[in-house]
Amino acid sequence: MTKADIVEVVHNRTGFSKKESSEAVESILDILKEVLEEGEKIKLSGFGNFVIRNKEVRKGRNPKTGQEMEITARSVLTFKPSQKLKDHINGAE
Repeated sequence: MTKADIVEVVHNRTGFSKKESSEAVESILDILKEVLEEGEKIKLSGFGNFVIRNKEVRKGRNPKTGQEMEITARSVLTFKPSQKLKDHINGAE
């Protein structure tokens, strides 16, 4: 599903114009980005949690050459689905 698909679904379900639907989706995504950039956790009840985790520098290995190398520190976005979402996906609801 793409952002355009989400805008279309919002348009169909709410009756907003396509422009209003697009602005609403963009606004929500901007808010989520800002919150994550600030290092805060996003918890959407019944859906799951988005968290930024910091990975430390660590040793790795180049899979082609087998040569050891250093993997730089970085931040990664993780998502953990709620039990309700897991149950829904697995047909338990």
